[in-house]
Amino acid sequence: MSTPADKRRHWLFKSEPDVYSIHDLERDKTTCWEGVRNYQARNLLRDEIQTGDLVFFYHSNANPPAIAGMAEVCRSGYPDHTAWDQQAKYYDPKGRPGQPTWFMVDIRHLETFAQPVTLTMLKQTPGLEEMMVTKRGTRLSVQPVTAQEWKIILGLARQGMPSLR
Repeated sequence: MSTPADKRRHWLFKSEPDVYSIHDLERDKTTCWEGVRNYQARNLLRDEIQTGDLVFFYHSNANPPAIAGMAEVCRSGYPDHTAWDQQAKYYDPKGRPGQPTWFMVDIRHLETFAQPVTLTMLKQTPGLEEMMVTKRGTRLSVQPVTAQEWKIILGLARQGMPSLR
């Protein structure tokens, strides 16, 4: 089920760019967001994130860490089959196909920002003080973003006034 444009939610997904970057997503057009092995993030993927929701693609463990672009969820949460594949990087020996523990979503590329929005910029911008990504010790790889935060960040990414998108 797709989320109507006025009801869609906003998220930040973290990825290390040497593992999978915004440029990889731009090339591939779509990808599954597999391998999340944190229960809080899993619950968001399974229960909250819906088709049509928007995603900031964040390069973590990068120099500098930054929001590099955006994507749209094109498939809501479904079982992460890599948990059952012994050859997969994200294999979980406790995983069972009939009783999935881990979930993933699919995303499609929307935009690669010409100028990434760095973590330093996020920390220095009024209105973004409460974002999870700016908090020390917050390592969650899937995070909610408020509509107001989304607007501010799009404005930073596009070097102008906050967008209404």
